[in-house]
Formats: sequence, structure tokens, C-alpha cells
Amino acid sequence: MLTHALLHLIKERGMADDAALEKVQEENMRSGKAVTALLHEMNVLDTASQLDLMAEYMGTEVISLDDISFTPELLAAIPAATAQMYQCLPVGIYANAIRLVLADPLNPTQLDDLAYQLGKEIQIVITDPARIIQLIDKFYSDEDSFEDIIKELGGHHLQKAEGEEDDNSPAAVEEVGDATPITRFVNLCLYQAVKSKAADIHFEPFEDDYRIRMKVDGTMVELTPPPRELASAIASRIKIMANLNIAERRLPQDGRIATTVAGLHIDLRVSCLPTRFGESVVLRVLDRNSNLLSLEILNIPKHVYDGIIHCIEQPSGIFAVTGPTGSGKTTTLYAALRRLNQEDTKIVTAEDPVEFDIEGLIQVPMSEAAGMTFAKALKAFLRQDPDIIMIGEMRDLETASIGIQASLTGHLVVSTLHTNNATEAITRLLDMGVEPFLIVSSLNGVLAQRLSKTICPRCRAAFEPTESQIKMLELSPHDVAGKSFHYGTGCDTCNKTGYKGRRGIYELLMMSDPIRALISERAPGIVLREKAREFGMQTLRDNGLSLMYEGTTTFEEVMRCT
Repeated sequence: MLTHALLHLIKERGMADDAALEKVQEENMRSGKAVTALLHEMNVLDTASQLDLMAEYMGTEVISLDDISFTPELLAAIPAATAQMYQCLPVGIYANAIRLVLADPLNPTQLDDLAYQLGKEIQIVITDPARIIQLIDKFYSDEDSFEDIIKELGGHHLQKAEGEEDDNSPAAVEEVGDATPITRFVNLCLYQAVKSKAADIHFEPFEDDYRIRMKVDGTMVELTPPPRELASAIASRIKIMANLNIAERRLPQDGRIATTVAGLHIDLRVSCLPTRFGESVVLRVLDRNSNLLSLEILNIPKHVYDGIIHCIEQPSGIFAVTGPTGSGKTTTLYAALRRLNQEDTKIVTAEDPVEFDIEGLIQVPMSEAAGMTFAKALKAFLRQDPDIIMIGEMRDLETASIGIQASLTGHLVVSTLHTNNATEAITRLLDMGVEPFLIVSSLNGVLAQRLSKTICPRCRAAFEPTESQIKMLELSPHDVAGKSFHYGTGCDTCNKTGYKGRRGIYELLMMSDPIRALISERAPGIVLREKAREFGMQTLRDNGLSLMYEGTTTFEEVMRCT
């Protein structure tokens, strides 16, 4: 919010030219660095002028946090979870009001939420956002906030248990879901997920306990759970945020939440599934500020990157990305579309569901219940005069046939398939019933990919591989002579896992005359694979080994991914 609001204010006041502000915004999207810092570093507008501008707009004053005495009483005015979630600090307490500084003071939604949660009038003053974040990290620890809120939830539970009876009416459920401790707990879970760069948060009820886990770099990490009895209240809170029916607990529901967490704009895809012991809720975290939506910074090997650019810059044809669920296919396709997204190009997408909103793209969500299938969407797309079409997944003959026909009539089509490697995508299309001559004449290339965990740089250590490990990689001692093998010993930085972050492993099959001839003869995937390797295709295993030798990933990850 601060990014757009502040840049809009600066532009409106004529304090910087459009080109300079556009460069700041591009760098913010690329690096993720705060727009306030970038404005200062790129000599567009110094920090003091930015603060004066925000204060004038908000009708308040600029203060220095060095003049504030942060006593325990003052810090206690805001719970740690709230301070972290909304990136705010108390700087003064009055009878019915509290004076705050926020890292994002131009976000009106946050002010309303804070006033509701704190139950007091909010007075905003302005200061350097970077200093606010430093002091939040100093004064409010994650451990304290979790312990405090779990205690508070325990008290909330006791009050409910002492009531005369359990009221399950929609109004009562909504009231419990809206209760401040529940709201703060859900917010804290979101904050932890964003801070840890988690992909998903799982709220799972069982007979005797309640588990909350988040998936970080492909590994499940468990959070401290609240009392088991509050599972339904937490599910209700999430449903309220997603505008779902809180009274419906017998059928699956899907929704979406758009919110701001610790200054980042986050989209959450919500899935509620009824189980024997309550509703299991899974949130997929989608960072709208994600700087991964660019091919240049996905760490794709140069020969693969050049091949992808060649495939997607063709005026027509099909470019397919293949791999299992969670291998980063959608991220790669969005990055490709972002490169192609120009003023003179019309792009339409059929997605199930729409994961990222990208300005300039016509994005259509699929709905089987409403009869909106990929095939139906594609037929309608062809009447919209698009240049580029994205199909979320080619899952049947009808979808694949329409996609191929679109590519043969002058459209570029990008899509995904679920196969283990690039050459198996050809076999999959043949198995669907697509004629070989259609594949030969329409396909530009197929990219297969996986996501491999990367070794934590803080605790990386070298080791000598055993004979059995070398055999498992289908290598000889001569192949690994002089090569390095590494693993992570585990440290506080990586939560004792030895891994920090993930990296793509890629395999690109480019069309060539020998490959087309083999497809026309319906050659098996293994024959296609060997011929492609003759022409220089690097397999997933080859790319994985390269990352292992350079100390980026481990033997175990190469075996798992390839």
C-alpha cells in the first residue's frame, strides 16, 4: 500500500518526474527493497521530505523515536502479535486514545483494524519506517507473542466453558470468530508464515489435539497450537476473512483473502475441508509483491533461459511447462507472461484458480460447478482476438485439441502438463489422443522443472560420498573425481534443518527435425530422451548434479528431485 500511495502522492505534488518514480517502482518489484529507502538511495526524494509529505497528507507531525522512552508500560499498550502484524509501535498513551507510529501510515484499512483490536482511538504520527521495524524486532520477540496469545486464548476458552451452553448459531459462531484474541492469533499465524516465507499454513483438527503447521522450503514446521476447543472459532475467523459461509461445516469451501501482513500485500487462497473432528483449513500464501515473477531472477541456466525466450517469442505455437504439483510451474509461466505483457499484446488466461493478479492480463477463473471449464473458456477466448493464451492445465483431449488449433491459427499458447520429464509430455499428449502431426506442427518446446532445497550457507560443510551414493547417482568414481559434495549441519538460521530456500532444476526439450521425425513415428519417450540428449539437452539429473557440485544442493535433494 505504501509503495503505491506514497509514489502517487509524490507524483500528484509534482515532486519527481514519472520516469524516476517508475524506476523506483521497478526496483521495488525486482529487489523487494522498501520504496522509502529506494527513493532516498536513487536521489528521487530524501527521507526527511518523504516524512514531511506523509505528515502533511495525514494532518499530523513527524517525530524522532530517539526522543521516546519505551517503558514496559508503554510497550504493553500493544500486544506483540499486533505490533508485528501491523508494523506499529506505541509512542504515547492517553485515557481513551493511543499514539502510534506505523511503517505504512497511508493504509486506512490498517488504522480501522487497529482501532477495533485495541479498543481505543488511534492517533498517528510519522517517523522513519526502517527505524520502526528495527525497534519492533528489538522490543517484541516472536516467542513472547506466541506465549502471551496462547495464555489469552486459554482464558478465552475458560470463559466459554463456564457458559450455560454452547451456542452454535451463525451469529454466535461469528461473534467467537471475531473475538479479539482469536483475531490476533490468526494474524500472528499469518505473520509467522510471511516471516518464514512459508508456502502454506495448515490448521488441522484431530480427536485429542489441534495442529497448526506451515510448509517452509517444502518441509512442514509445527507452530504452538491453541486449546483444541478453539479449532472451530479459528476456522470461523478465517472464513469471515474470506467471506465464506461460516454456518456451512459439512461441505468443502474455497475462498480468497487479500490482506497486508508486516507491510507486505498478501493473497491467501483458502480451502476448508470438513473432517470427522472439524474443519481442516489450508491457506496457500501468495505474495503479491513477489519478485519471482521475472525470468531473469529465477536462476535458470543460461542455455535453458535462452531456449525459453526463443519458445515464447515465437508468434505462434505451444510452450508447455511440466512437473508435479508444487514444482513452480505457475511461477515460471507467470514470469514468461510478464515478459510478454506489452501494450500492443493481448493476453488471456484460463486458470484454476487465478493465483496472481497481473495488470494488463485478462484472467479468467475456472468453475466446474458453474460449467466454466478450460475447453469452454478456450472456445470463448478465440472470439476475443487474443495474441497469447495461457491454459492453466492441458488435462484432456478436448482442451489439448483446442489449444493446438489455437496455436495453428496464429496464437502463442502457454500451458502446463503433469508429467515426470520433458519427453514424457509428448507421450502424454499422444496418450490423450492428439495426432502426432499436430504435435509436430504446433509444439515449440517443453520445460520440465522441480524445486530443490538449497543448503544453508551458514552451516554448509563438505563430505566424501560413499560408493553406494555414487552408484545411486549412476556415476563412477572417475565421474566425481575432484568434485565437491556438501550438506547442511543445521543451525539457528535454518531451524536445524540444514536447508534454507529453494532453487529450480530444469530440463528443456527444444523441437528439432530429428525429434519431430521420432514424434511422427510415435517413438517411445526413452528414445526421444536419448535423441534429445544427443542434441545437447541437459536432463533434470544433469542440472541437479551441476547444482550439487557447486555446493548449492545436496545428494539427497538430487535423488529426491530427479
